[in-house]
Amino acid sequence: MIRVENLVKSFGGFRAVDNASIEIATGSITGLVGPNGAGKSTLFNVIAGVHAPTSGRVTMDGEDITGLTPHQLFHKGLLRTFQIAHEFPTLSVRENLMMVPEGQAGETLWNTWFARGRIRAEEEALRRKADEVLDFLTISHLAEEKAGNLSGGQKKLLELGRTMMVEAKIVFLDEVGAGVNRTLLNTIGDAIVRLNRERGYTFCVIEHDMDFIGRLCDPVIVMAEGRVLAEGPADHIMENEAVIEAYLGTGLKNKVLAEERAEAAAGEDLGAQPGLGDRAGKGGDA
Repeated sequence: MIRVENLVKSFGGFRAVDNASIEIATGSITGLVGPNGAGKSTLFNVIAGVHAPTSGRVTMDGEDITGLTPHQLFHKGLLRTFQIAHEFPTLSVRENLMMVPEGQAGETLWNTWFARGRIRAEEEALRRKADEVLDFLTISHLAEEKAGNLSGGQKKLLELGRTMMVEAKIVFLDEVGAGVNRTLLNTIGDAIVRLNRERGYTFCVIEHDMDFIGRLCDPVIVMAEGRVLAEGPADHIMENEAVIEAYLGTGLKNKVLAEERAEAAAGEDLGAQPGLGDRAGKGGDA
């Protein structure tokens, strides 16, 4: 669905994205991971039209979308959420959802005078759709709550719900787990999987929680210093030496390896047998 070719984004003399090329397949949940400052969010911003690229090309279903604005991409079904949710805090959760579709009849002064029946019918349809979205996300009990009163995780669910109001084709999710407790993160993960399997949504997810990425994403793309470092299934990525070094740094990686060797040696001294777990050789039950 999305193909990024030799993308560069520079800010002054600094290359935040440095000749990156990736593909996001239709129907996939693709993970994008890497240490802070790797260029992940900048790559998202360029694809989603927030920043124009310095060079390179982005296509969607074969169409060149390089440099299109977020508004133009919205109409093509490409949406992007942010690390910090952008809600209308004084409106209810339901009203936040109903605000999303563009071109509503009530937006013009003429219609407010001469097409009131059309406006009422449209609002009733939007209300039904919003309630369906709330049911899907299991937050119907929050329909009348002011969006500004929601927790961080609930706001992330609301942002996901807003993408459902326009039947998005591909959604870029930026750190959905930031500031979210584990229970709500699992709820968000369940919603993403259901949208992918039941409604055909394609997702690309930035996230630092590798357990969350491992549960949802295949493939996983790793960035470091603006470049694509590795790509593959989550379990292979987490064993990749270059990825480990990018996350930990050489010094810290060597420290971790030394600690692992010391633990292994201590286990052998206690009579532990490899592969039997921490309790082996210590008098514990098998």
